[in-house]
Amino acid sequence: MRGPTIYLDHAATAPLRPEVVDAMLPVLRDGWGNPSSAHAVGRAAREVLDAARERIASALGATPREVVLTSGGTESINLAVKGAAWAGSARGHRVVISAVEHHAVEGSAHHLERHGFEVVVVPVDRYGRVDPEDVEAAITDRTAVVSVMTANNEVGTIQHVREIADVVHRHRGVLFHTDAVQAAPWLPLDVDALGVDLLSIAGHKLGGPKGVGALYVRRGSNIVAQQHGGGQERYRRAGTEDVAYAVGLATALDLATAERATVAPRVAALRDRLASAVLGDGVTLTGHPTERLPNNLSVIVAGAEGGTVTTMLDLEGVACSTGSACATGTADVSHVLTAMGYPEDEARGAVRLSLGRSTTDAEVDRAADLLRDAIGRARDAAVEAVVER
Repeated sequence: MRGPTIYLDHAATAPLRPEVVDAMLPVLRDGWGNPSSAHAVGRAAREVLDAARERIASALGATPREVVLTSGGTESINLAVKGAAWAGSARGHRVVISAVEHHAVEGSAHHLERHGFEVVVVPVDRYGRVDPEDVEAAITDRTAVVSVMTANNEVGTIQHVREIADVVHRHRGVLFHTDAVQAAPWLPLDVDALGVDLLSIAGHKLGGPKGVGALYVRRGSNIVAQQHGGGQERYRRAGTEDVAYAVGLATALDLATAERATVAPRVAALRDRLASAVLGDGVTLTGHPTERLPNNLSVIVAGAEGGTVTTMLDLEGVACSTGSACATGTADVSHVLTAMGYPEDEARGAVRLSLGRSTTDAEVDRAADLLRDAIGRARDAAVEAVVER
């Protein structure tokens, strides 16, 4: 009989934190003014918006004028990659990305390709990591922007962002963007320490609301707006700002920043406990063994379809995934695993379990038992399917 859900899909989205709801409710009730209006109601909304922007900037080690509020990670990424490419088009029409980027980066790059840009995809190793020397080799005097994620949303591998940034900045005029959406809850994101020009985050990965994100744009870095209308966000992103959601993002980011030093090690210990219980007997880890997000356990199950395993777990009350939630429902295997060198038949055995700050010891132990059982049943189902054919 199905019990309460054990939620192990925090990489897809995190539950909305009560503190965030409490911070947003007064603004939703009373702070409904348009922050661009000159009257008292508008000025009150602007004051709340400015305070939220300052908090977001502080958490990133940035200044408020360097923070562009958006509708989420996807828009932030699109604005960064497309905006930087078009702004640098006088220099050249080359865009460099890694082979394991989120679909938002991939899609932005391929959109640019249809408009005459050259897209160069840098390979990764077996762990999903980019070699900074390969980035160096991909940059020419025609390159406008390079985009390499901070940490992978499927396998959890953390990139050497600072080293890549240093390589990019040897080439004057090339902007470096990092998709930090998945990393934001778990890793420090000081933009000066990372050396990035552009950095994207999303509220819902942090326990904030869906529908809000931010793009850091280093002062002096030019981007072309992708959404046109009014002059909001210093003409970088038109549209009336959602003040309550900005407060939600600021609150979630504040909480994650304050708790990271204690929460991340605790979650990593739980992740390792789950890994010890399930790895072996044809279940192998994907991604870097140590340089990975503390909440991510991504595996390949030999002899079974990952989708069958996750469906069986769902029926038992365990929520997890086969990979990126943005690709759920597609028949294609993970482009991340393919780029890492896994053949299609192996990649179809992928399962991603991603823990969160609310995950407990008891949940991990119960999930381990259910996962082992689901793997056995999924393998039996795969054998039966072969026999029937």
